[in-house]
Amino acid sequence: QLQASGGGLVQAGGSLKLSCAASGRSVSSYYMAWFRQAPGKEREFVISISRSDRSSVYAGSVKGRFTVSRDNQKNTIYLIIKNLNPEDTALYYCAASTSITTANNSNEYDYWGQGTLVTVSS
Repeated sequence: QLQASGGGLVQAGGSLKLSCAASGRSVSSYYMAWFRQAPGKEREFVISISRSDRSSVYAGSVKGRFTVSRDNQKNTIYLIIKNLNPEDTALYYCAASTSITTANNSNEYDYWGQGTLVTVSS
């Protein structure tokens, strides 16, 4: 089970740190990612991190502002978002994959968290 948290209401230009805690499985065994779904839009890939933590894949719209990290001892991954803008308003989901070919393909992820809402005011 994946539990996402840390969302909230933030002013434009601010920062936020989202967490995704795993229970019943170890995050170190999975390729992990964050997706988001804005109101009225389809879910989109945001960022991912490999099992070895040696590589990350970013969506073009977030590169330079979003960072993903993993704490295996806490069995948690994090998404740090800087310089938030209103277009970042969305429900953010964490996801885990046992075997990944294409990082931004949501169909390749086996487990999903329930989402945490980020709202950015202008």
